[in-house]
Amino acid sequence: MEWREFAESMAQLARNLLAQDSVQGTLDEIAASAVRLVDGCDAAGILALRKGRAVTLSSCGDVVEASDRLQGELAEGPCFDLARRPDGERVYRIADLREPQPSWPRFAVAARELGIGSMTGVLLYTHDDDFGALNLYSRRPGAFGKDIETAGWLLASHAAVAVADARTIDQLEDAMKSRHAIGEAMGILMERHGLSEDDAFSVLRRISQHHNIKLRDVAQRVRKDRPDQS
Repeated sequence: MEWREFAESMAQLARNLLAQDSVQGTLDEIAASAVRLVDGCDAAGILALRKGRAVTLSSCGDVVEASDRLQGELAEGPCFDLARRPDGERVYRIADLREPQPSWPRFAVAARELGIGSMTGVLLYTHDDDFGALNLYSRRPGAFGKDIETAGWLLASHAAVAVADARTIDQLEDAMKSRHAIGEAMGILMERHGLSEDDAFSVLRRISQHHNIKLRDVAQRVRKDRPDQS
């Protein structure tokens, strides 16, 4: 993609982000935009390490959550390297994961098994032992040249602002869990009663309002009752 075209796409991205009604929506749009805008990018995600626990704040692509989980479980990988570097470097590029990676050999082997050929990313923030990073993945080696760093920085700047808008990473994780529970409950209602997506959500919302119960709690009850009513 030519840089002028990329700049126009970034302007459109800024408009799309402003149109989002939640921090989670903003982060999801950033991850999806990375895949859409960056040549060679097959997947993208935003990783946070919170109290020693890896949390995928957003993902677009199959390998993202598995890669994040590996870095968290092994406590090694490119994001950990960036967070620990004393020189303040905030961008990494891994040209070819088939080559030895002596700094994090276990992650490199597991990443290859996931089908990751190359990676790049930008550190969003560090605080004590916690950090956040935007990561881009490609199935083929050599997908990300040095010039891609500018694109990564532009995307990461939006992500950093979005994360800063949330008071804590725990809030974001809780919101993700709520959205997952609500989505699963909607699917159950759609399958069980032949409802549309909008109608299923309306049912959950009416129950929530009528009984003064949080929407997430209504969704959890629907999920819990599924085995008895399927």
